[in-house]
Amino acid sequence: MTTLDLTGLATRPSQVWGAVRLVPLVREEPFEDLRLSARLYGDGEGEVEVGPRRTYVSYIPHGFVATWTGDGTPAAAYGTQLGADGAPATMGLRFHRRTARREAKDRLRFLPLHLALEGYLALHFGGPSLAWEEWSQRALRQGLSPRVEEAYAGAEVRGLADALRVFEIHPGQCGAMVYVADALAGAFVVPHPDDYRALHPTLLQDLYGELIHHYATLMRPVPDFRAAIADTRIRSLADLRAAADEQERAWAGFHDTTMASGLLDIDCTWRSVHRMGRFTLSRFLPPFRPKQENHIGEAITDDSGRVAYLKTFRLSESQVRRGHLLSTLAAHDWHLASAAPALGIDEAQLGLRLEAAGFGFLLRQDVLDRYRKQHRDRTG
Repeated sequence: MTTLDLTGLATRPSQVWGAVRLVPLVREEPFEDLRLSARLYGDGEGEVEVGPRRTYVSYIPHGFVATWTGDGTPAAAYGTQLGADGAPATMGLRFHRRTARREAKDRLRFLPLHLALEGYLALHFGGPSLAWEEWSQRALRQGLSPRVEEAYAGAEVRGLADALRVFEIHPGQCGAMVYVADALAGAFVVPHPDDYRALHPTLLQDLYGELIHHYATLMRPVPDFRAAIADTRIRSLADLRAAADEQERAWAGFHDTTMASGLLDIDCTWRSVHRMGRFTLSRFLPPFRPKQENHIGEAITDDSGRVAYLKTFRLSESQVRRGHLLSTLAAHDWHLASAAPALGIDEAQLGLRLEAAGFGFLLRQDVLDRYRKQHRDRTG
């Protein structure tokens, strides 16, 4: 699978609160043999062991627990606890083993969204694959460590808390597309409507990118899309129902082919993380297209590729550039002279672009100084 398969999910009319637009996703036939529940960790910092001498550190307020059955019989949600009553005390620092860890033969604990973010941060984390003379000793010894990116908690996204509080949850709703200023902030899908009702508040604890925080702060309210039915066509209640259904189909088609195309129509690179009976937990990376929409994410898919669970994060333009630079370098064995033409620039420009992207420490200081001098001489 390279693109997301949302077969079985139907788009419903959006709801608007200020600059926030929520598009409900409804299942006619929920997954009965896979259920999700939440495990709260409090508001402290989380530290996750992701490999030998490698640690992922972030704000991790909760985890998800996936429970499944091996014979297709209904599964029960395991230990959901949300809300103020009975919530665990806040901890200053909490340690985790892996972003996804099996707890029983039919139960997996994973850290939602952090599974995807860790995959992005680990992108070519080892650094140069060949010891070309341009790379610093730090780059050769430590690679990209430490690798840091910035995100905002949903509580910091203006209007999101009010939107989640007042938006209606539809019968059969198993997910939502969250837009801010009509930019897709993230997608959230779960297997069962009961899971969604329990996990709907966790959207406020998710992480959102710099672009989304900026739009929520500065952009004006977005318009609501309202149905327009010509009264001359209506002769009966059946005509009215048919016209309303036509408007719903038109909205769903517009959303799926236009508003969400930057997520649904893009070929991504997938990596399987854990097998769960007939289900697979995976994470994916985009092709890192500069100046275009790019999302990272994680999904649980069944044996036919249908999405049972999905959570995505929209990268900022600077994060896309960093991913694009690293992927291009890796594709050319980290040889600057070979990678530069693929980007349409020369070697000195590539070196300065690496510095602007925050990767200047990868280059030897004398090499970086030479690139700067070449740039000054060329520009006068």
